[in-house]
Amino acid sequence: MRLTILAALLVAISGCGIVYKQDIQQGNVLDPDDVEQLRPGMTKRQVTVLLGTPSVSSPFHEDRWDYTSTFAPRGGSATKRHLSIRFENDQVVSIEGDYLAEADLTDDALEAMQAEQEEEAIDDALRRPPTPTDNDTPGPVPPPDQ
Repeated sequence: MRLTILAALLVAISGCGIVYKQDIQQGNVLDPDDVEQLRPGMTKRQVTVLLGTPSVSSPFHEDRWDYTSTFAPRGGSATKRHLSIRFENDQVVSIEGDYLAEADLTDDALEAMQAEQEEEAIDDALRRPPTPTDNDTPGPVPPPDQ
């Protein structure tokens, strides 16, 4: 009799939502500050150091890395987030996905960053002294005409 009452009580308690349900987090959890630091021109190594290894890296698409995560709070519906990074010649050329909204990184911001990098490259080139080339080497100086 006691066993039957105990079993009925356990079934009633488990149906009331008293049983603990754990939050479920899967995939790459990216810090918005890290995502904000992504820049076009970064190498694959720099991206790996910043964000870690991608959750999806296909041998058929070696120039695309995907960082995906899902979060389901205590039995609720799962939310998915995605970040896709494309590379050309081992350098970042595009960044897109849900994580960008959180990092406030838009297409306009990417274009502004690319323009800033181009300006920095031009400034660096202007600051460096010119290197002599075959065309720049002076030949014999002709005597002045009198």
